[in-house]
Amino acid sequence: MTVGPVARDEATAEFFGAAAAGRFLLRRCAAGHFSEPSAQQCTTCASTDLAFVPAAGGATLISWTVVWGRPSGDTEPERTVLAIGELDEGPWWWSQLVGADQASLVVGQQLHIEFRRAAEEQEAVPVFVPGASRGGGGHG
Repeated sequence: MTVGPVARDEATAEFFGAAAAGRFLLRRCAAGHFSEPSAQQCTTCASTDLAFVPAAGGATLISWTVVWGRPSGDTEPERTVLAIGELDEGPWWWSQLVGADQASLVVGQQLHIEFRRAAEEQEAVPVFVPGASRGGGGHG
């Protein structure tokens, strides 16, 4: 299992435009609460006046699972780590965790967001990578 592909539409254009530039966007209401990128109303106060804002790009590992691919001949099946991370701003994000030694993962470890493409012509999507955020809105 690998990243993407995903399709951009009118509702996701701003998010994927920022992802292509290496920025992870969250939704924020006028009261300053953060919600996940797909939120149509604030998950704290229910305001529908939301704007996209760049996130710091850091997260804390909450949980993970390993998904095994199909065996192919004599090769070991590909393993993909899927993770839930609590973003520095508060919302939880579900994504692939790449570059991780799955045997050494621990709840609470620091992650940061980078961007990957399934193919050059595909949209950049956010993935988690082990290590503390380097700041800058999730640059990878």
